[in-house]
Amino acid sequence: MNPTIEKFGYPGSLIREYDHWVVLLRPAQVTLGSLVLAAKSNASAYSALPPEAFTEQGRVVADIEAALRSFCAFEKINYLMLMMVDREVHFHVFPRYSAARTVDGIDFPDHGWPGPPDLGKPAELAPEQAKRIREQLVTIFANL
Repeated sequence: MNPTIEKFGYPGSLIREYDHWVVLLRPAQVTLGSLVLAAKSNASAYSALPPEAFTEQGRVVADIEAALRSFCAFEKINYLMLMMVDREVHFHVFPRYSAARTVDGIDFPDHGWPGPPDLGKPAELAPEQAKRIREQLVTIFANL
């Protein structure tokens, strides 16, 4: 796996692996179900990915949206390709909602709603809480 994938906690954060992509639980949960969609390639430009990665990305995005719809009933979803610090191709995926979601006794408000996500106010999760959220998402993805 490339350095960006490892930085986001792989393999402990892995939700699902595809041929060209991985879906990871984002350590900083800006909104409930925040993910990282990362290309397994070492490409640092989106256009440098192989054509097969673009084809597969359609399926991965459909899986992400189906899983997150089930998990947190998002109202909108944002895919941010920031790549300002981490060089390999990846997207930050933020489910968006107007009213807070609660999981495992933790409230997850969407501080930026209805504007851009507020990246500076993630929920504080203990490692065990993050593990339980990841396990729930792994189960949902496995049943798609």
